[in-house]
Amino acid sequence: MVNDPRLPRLVRLLEAYVPDPGQETAHAAMLQLASGGGDVFSADRVDPGHFTASGYVLAPDRRRLVLVHHARLGVWVQPGGHVDPGDAGVVAAAEREIREETGLADLTLLDSALFDLDVHPIPARPTVPAHRHYDLRFLFLATGEALQVSPESLAVRWVALTELDAIGADPSLRRAAAKLAPLMETS
Repeated sequence: MVNDPRLPRLVRLLEAYVPDPGQETAHAAMLQLASGGGDVFSADRVDPGHFTASGYVLAPDRRRLVLVHHARLGVWVQPGGHVDPGDAGVVAAAEREIREETGLADLTLLDSALFDLDVHPIPARPTVPAHRHYDLRFLFLATGEALQVSPESLAVRWVALTELDAIGADPSLRRAAAKLAPLMETS
């Protein structure tokens, strides 16, 4: 879909994002993918990969973060996934994925700008070759705390930032914790 109206908005989001130290290569790769043509949102695009969207969701008390234990990858991560053709954009995709993976119904987007980004490898499966996810991450606040496990996850739970190492959270999530900490209540 060359004329995908979501693409110019994606490029603007990426151009406005100031990468954290160490994220410069991932940021540049995302800008290159976004400007390279083709359907960069399609899960079928595996060379080099495609954009995905996820969200860091703070609990109403701002003391915890919701995480899912991803069934295929075997690691604790923030909820997120593929951008579907019906999604109005990457923020809408992140919000839809959060709802599907956690059961959280009421979410407030805390900032329309990108909060974080990451490019990470996805291992091959019998019908899909290894590829990369170019993950765009946004910040949300939940108004409720009731969680529901999706078929894609082994578990879903609220986690304090101090628990990330103990549960074996994804390295990019542990890196993002430095940006999350000032936004969360710690006392």
